[in-house]
Amino acid sequence: MNKPRQIGTRSETAVVRYLTANGFPHAERRSLRGALDAGDVTGCPGICIEVKGGEAAKGASDLTIAAWMQELAAEVVNARADVGLLVVQRRGVGPGNAGRWWAYMPAWQLADLRYQTGRDAGHAFPVRMLLGDAVTLLRAAGYGQPTEQAA
Repeated sequence: MNKPRQIGTRSETAVVRYLTANGFPHAERRSLRGALDAGDVTGCPGICIEVKGGEAAKGASDLTIAAWMQELAAEVVNARADVGLLVVQRRGVGPGNAGRWWAYMPAWQLADLRYQTGRDAGHAFPVRMLLGDAVTLLRAAGYGQPTEQAA
């Protein structure tokens, strides 16, 4: 097995172990599907999970994350899933602590999930996003003052 495949296997296995221990007992690594990739983890109905590990994940730039999110969007369609989740290994956080790796999802999806769970669902966890994206969300929700439009 080549090194990138070993890294992928190790990372996906870590995420599956975390999922099976935390309410997704049927989670398992998905076999490769070629052009119609449907994510790396199966057994979580309605959810498409893409996992990135190794040095590429630990040092991923914003542009890399954006490209992986585009990849995830296509995989969500291929998997016919409702929810897409990109899981990215963090520097200094090994496979035994996969629950502390970064998880990304589109903001609209987060809002939909938040609406379904309600405010008192005990979910005061942080969500990672760029300040520019947070400002976009705040402005769309009516916060702030009008900005000058370019003429």
